Amino acid sequence: MRRDTFIKSLAILAAAGGLPLGARAATNIKMMLPANPGGGWDTTGRALGKAMQEAKVADTVSYENKGGAAGALGLAQFVNSAKGDPNALMVMGAVMLGGIITGKPPVSLSQATPIARLTSEYNVFVLPANSPFKTMADVVAQLKKDPGSVKWGGGSRGTTEHIASAMIAQRVGVDPSKINYVAFRGGGEATAAILGGNVTVGGSGYSEFAEYIAAGKMRAIGVTSATRIKGVAVPTLKEQGLDVVIGNWRGVYGGPGISADQRKQLTSLVLASLKTKSWAEALEKNNWTPAVMSGADFEKFVDDDFASLRATMVKAGML
Repeated sequence: MRRDTFIKSLAILAAAGGLPLGARAATNIKMMLPANPGGGWDTTGRALGKAMQEAKVADTVSYENKGGAAGALGLAQFVNSAKGDPNALMVMGAVMLGGIITGKPPVSLSQATPIARLTSEYNVFVLPANSPFKTMADVVAQLKKDPGSVKWGGGSRGTTEHIASAMIAQRVGVDPSKINYVAFRGGGEATAAILGGNVTVGGSGYSEFAEYIAAGKMRAIGVTSATRIKGVAVPTLKEQGLDVVIGNWRGVYGGPGISADQRKQLTSLVLASLKTKSWAEALEKNNWTPAVMSGADFEKFVDDDFASLRATMVKAGML
């Protein structure tokens, strides 16, 4: 058998799942991280890439950061550059859905290929260490007095922290359209603004602020979970009389136009990575909750979450 014919045969067998992982042709994964360095998507994508290499399902993993518009800029680049590429992955999640609803970008998430949901995480609201406010009650009192004077800092418009801040306003009788929300292109920028005291209150996934909370550089005043996060001594918003519960899940999509077999193979590579030691360590380090889902179930979940987020935004006065 000719060498090129043999290699093609190996690739076909591997794509169909007919070869053990160790016998597959070299896989070079290209990971789109649709946010600036330092945020949750960046951390998730790099942790997944490390796990893929540990699981020996990827020989190399390259990363590209493209922040802005709640991931819509990265999505547009991914849709245009990854057509038919069976080795391309993009990190995404609830934040991207919210950004698409509010921003109405020219590209659609449905152009890419659903692969798997990976984790779920709740948001935490924090104050700069030198803030004159001490609690969420202090923030709410000022919000009622003068909504525009409270600067809420977080990711792009439509992120879960943006939705949560609008929900807080609505729950305390303040017009959500009056909130002063300052959007940043990524977690790194938002963190710098909070540490510098340039916003009144900041919001993001707990993992992004954990080290600063532990070091006393930020004061955590509420989480958006229904019950307290295990091992985290921060009260929920619900405990404080604010009926606000919203989660922030993250997952991955494949390139547009890949075949059903290629989608199945890429999904199997991702799922194998989630069984590694490095992925378990990432879950623990970042306080991520495993929320694995793939195939048709994941595709339906995304459609349902789109509808749910849109309804929440309408109710909170954001649309």
